Amino acid sequence: MRVPTSLALLSVLALSACGFTPMYAEPGMGSPLRRIAVTAQDDRLGYRLREQLEDALAWDRSAAPLYRLTTRVEQNRRPLGRRIDDTATRYELTVKATWTLTPIAGGAPTTGVETVTTTYAADDQPYAAIAAQQDGEERAAAELARLIRLDLMQALSNR
Repeated sequence: MRVPTSLALLSVLALSACGFTPMYAEPGMGSPLRRIAVTAQDDRLGYRLREQLEDALAWDRSAAPLYRLTTRVEQNRRPLGRRIDDTATRYELTVKATWTLTPIAGGAPTTGVETVTTTYAADDQPYAAIAAQQDGEERAAAELARLIRLDLMQALSNR
């Protein structure tokens, strides 16, 4: 049993010596992703995206932000499929988010654009139709937050 234990210890030491840090690890000084303050437009979809981004980035409210992330969201909804009475059976929601990451201390901002498309069912019942649309917006915001987080990870690793 001594050989596997010493081998495991040796491999851990080798990885730590090369500067390897797992992408999702919590570094000792704290991830810069946690210190990004998010601002978004003042509407339902902007609020949803800000909420999803703060969760995805694990925003640390107790620490002073190092960066400000500003987002702008545009959405386009188009009907898919038609019933005999010429009403839509589904809708396609395309959401485009433009983001800018600006260092608080000054410096060149980083920008990017992400686009997500989701679909949702159209319903005859008004409450169900609203709930389906809001669910589509929530899924789009969650996917945008995931994609923006990946963009930010890449941008911050290049600095």
